[in-house]
Amino acid sequence: MKNRKILPALAGLLVVAAACGDDISTEGTLARAGSYVLTVDQAVDLLVDEENLPNTTAVVEALANLWIDYTLLADAAATDSTFSDMNLEDLVVQQLEQEMIFQLRDSVMQVDTSVTEDELRDIYANEAPGAQLEASHILLGFPQGASDAERDSVRAEVEAIRVRALGRESFAALAEEFSQDRGSAALGGSLGSFGRGDMVRPFEEAAFAMEVGEISEIVETPFGLHIIRLDSRRMQDFDEVAPQFRSQVQSRRFIEAESLFVAAIEERAAPEIQDDVLEIVHDLAREPGSRLAGRARRRALVDYNGGEFTVGEFQLFIQTRTTQFRDQVANSPDDQIENLLKSLVQRELLVTEARGAGLEPPAEQIATIIENARDQLRVAAGDIGVLRLDRAPGEPVEPAVSRAVMAALEGVLTGAKDVIPLGQIAFQLRQREPTSVSGTGTGETIVRIGEIRAGRGLAPFEQAPPEAPDPDSIVN
Repeated sequence: MKNRKILPALAGLLVVAAACGDDISTEGTLARAGSYVLTVDQAVDLLVDEENLPNTTAVVEALANLWIDYTLLADAAATDSTFSDMNLEDLVVQQLEQEMIFQLRDSVMQVDTSVTEDELRDIYANEAPGAQLEASHILLGFPQGASDAERDSVRAEVEAIRVRALGRESFAALAEEFSQDRGSAALGGSLGSFGRGDMVRPFEEAAFAMEVGEISEIVETPFGLHIIRLDSRRMQDFDEVAPQFRSQVQSRRFIEAESLFVAAIEERAAPEIQDDVLEIVHDLAREPGSRLAGRARRRALVDYNGGEFTVGEFQLFIQTRTTQFRDQVANSPDDQIENLLKSLVQRELLVTEARGAGLEPPAEQIATIIENARDQLRVAAGDIGVLRLDRAPGEPVEPAVSRAVMAALEGVLTGAKDVIPLGQIAFQLRQREPTSVSGTGTGETIVRIGEIRAGRGLAPFEQAPPEAPDPDSIVN
């Protein structure tokens, strides 16, 4: 039985075709990686029997890109199986920077996280984090596109209902008669039980501030105008939750102190997003492997006092993200892109602060981390099956690389091997050699697979069983 998980695995490896370089038009060629070629015939042979995979552009391009990555890795391993000539510092820099930020936080931020028993009880009583409320409400919404006069009219009607409720008329009867939330109105306005975060903020803030039996002022939410009655409040016993709640309060104090610390650094730096750069971010998210000239890589996306965050820095960041993350960035509105850039600049400012505080890791530690990354790369190459090539005496490297890669791809497609995505390594390898996937070759592959599959009869296990004879037609 073949591995049915291969489709999502391949889909997760998709790289935008433009990231691979210019399209190639040589007939019968699907992809190139340096001097290596993946032919349409080879791709058809790999995919035609994998009928659990749809015969689509996405699958063919995913296979072609995986072939490129594995081929370039195998060729690099054939030259140097230790990968000593590969610059892996970019791959570990984020890990190093995060460690520096942690050290900066621990060494610079002195936070008083001590909380007395009385303080903790007061905070617990005020915030009621474990409280469960039961409440009823009467809701009247505004007409769509309501004018000021219409809104005032609705508010006056709600206030009149509220006066009747305060005059001890049945809240349930008023809800049944007037509330436009027909689901709760049928229950006398009851909303059942809810806790923190279950209701929209204005409703929650009002309900949690009330006493049992109290009827609220008019509360406005995106749904309209509410009159709320608090029916009950249940609290977890303080002694049961005190240890966990103490940890939450201490953690919150630390986060608040950290926010103030970061805000002070940002205020000094005064970062400013440059004009007309948001589309660059979108484009790099769509095509993270784009080849950029030196001047383009050095262009500032964000300027700040003492430095800048450049296109090249963003490209390195986006290359190390998942396909899903890149797709999200590519389709994000401008305000979310601006928030992403601000967070990246914030990280850069903290790293700069850490360096200024002398917290940069010593060279020997960096060397150890990089060597660990090389070890992991060697393990990955070994798992793929391209670390040690099976070469006949005097045989050139290229045929041995091609055999190893085709065997690895066949293993992936049949489920005998796991897909091993190479992430940032793949981008680095592609910077060394020209790579491309042919749109024409992709189409040709799909047509060929379709023709072959269509020309086949059903396999015996796919055929319907012969119909059983009708008992009445049997002549004894």
